[in-house]
Amino acid sequence: MASVSGEHSHPVVFTTQTAYPFPSQKFMIPISWRRYQLSQLVNKALSLPKPVPFDFLIRGELLRGTLAEWCQEKGIGEEETLEIEYFESVMPPQKMASLPQEDWVSAVSCQHPGHVVTASYDGCVRLFDYSQKLLHTSAAHTAPITSLCVIPSSSTSPDSLLLATASHDLTARLISLSPPSSPEVEVTADANSSQRATSQTTASLHLHTAPLSSIASDAVGSHLLTASWDSLIGLWDTSVPATDEVPEDATDRAARKRRKVDDAASRPRRKAPLTVLKSHTARVSRAVFTPGGSAEAVSCGLDSTVRCWDVERGLCTNTITASAKPFLDLALTHSGTGALAASSDRTVSLYDLRGSATSVTHAGASLAHPATPSCLAVAPDAGGGEHQLLTGAYDGAVRLWDLRSVKAAVASFKVFEGRAPGEGRKVLGVDWARGVVGVGGEGGVEVWRVGSGQGERAFPS
Repeated sequence: MASVSGEHSHPVVFTTQTAYPFPSQKFMIPISWRRYQLSQLVNKALSLPKPVPFDFLIRGELLRGTLAEWCQEKGIGEEETLEIEYFESVMPPQKMASLPQEDWVSAVSCQHPGHVVTASYDGCVRLFDYSQKLLHTSAAHTAPITSLCVIPSSSTSPDSLLLATASHDLTARLISLSPPSSPEVEVTADANSSQRATSQTTASLHLHTAPLSSIASDAVGSHLLTASWDSLIGLWDTSVPATDEVPEDATDRAARKRRKVDDAASRPRRKAPLTVLKSHTARVSRAVFTPGGSAEAVSCGLDSTVRCWDVERGLCTNTITASAKPFLDLALTHSGTGALAASSDRTVSLYDLRGSATSVTHAGASLAHPATPSCLAVAPDAGGGEHQLLTGAYDGAVRLWDLRSVKAAVASFKVFEGRAPGEGRKVLGVDWARGVVGVGGEGGVEVWRVGSGQGERAFPS
């Protein structure tokens, strides 16, 4: 047994799932030690060339005080050996940029390297680069956009984007967007056309009879899911048909005549769904594919249910019912076995999707919020990120959580702090990729650095 100090100590054993394994032995640790001293011990024992900060987990709780305080609170005897798991700390979130917006921002995507894409209540999609320049604005819809996703593509052009948007105008749209050929060129009215970003709406998706809540792509970009207030979920492929699959109604024809759009080749093709998924009894808030592909999906809605789907057969295979918990957003763990669902009861709950169909399922974990959580983003799958997620809420705060310790958030930060008193600060959308976090809401868009990754070099200081 290794003794670290002569003062009163407690026996501990260290474990980890990181790339920094500790020697398998029992240590006598001074009970006055906190996270900082424990982190120093791990660094010294591993002889790390560059200091790595660590956090420490004891029986599902992060150590936030001294070992003595934790043992006293839990009634742990001085002879009982503690098993302490350590993992890399997340650096304090740092604000990198505010991006100009003219209206509320409902969705943000950081998935395309070097760019941030936003969708707003003014019906526009905007493209920014990491120098904070507005590269392009596309008037994609005639009503507020509620959701946006960047569709993964096997295109040989690394700069081209295929976007999918969902709106209150009852449609979803596919948009092909190409950033400027030179990333140093800012878009201006008199810029050379070859140096300007361009976009084209290639298809409009027609199924729903009420506003759309969300749109999501599968991992390979071949299929989409739309969720709507009409309680339906639509399954679509991402191909653009040669001709319209859905005929125009009288309103659409009249609007096209007013705009004098007579060239059939230039207007978006009207797509029909491959399948319609029917089981929810109220508004569907979110529908996403499982990580394995496009054969299975998970959805949530205001009917207080989380539902699993066999997409190929169009069947609901499992229903998780939670009493009086209208769900507003959903994200899956990287393994696809857990669903994180945000509810208007001010909680985010983790549900195990591996059980058989049942009427009521209790949450495995519940993350309590002081205000309604409106959106979720799981961490990029790197460096232990499978345990971490971000939540945005109506109190204007974004919180970082670790599912190994759910009593309190690991870190949090307020957005839109410059807003005048009385102006809204609700967070409506959040996305996380390569250390970059985009936050959209009533105050516009902010970009933050959270965790490790290329975000450290993303935006100028």
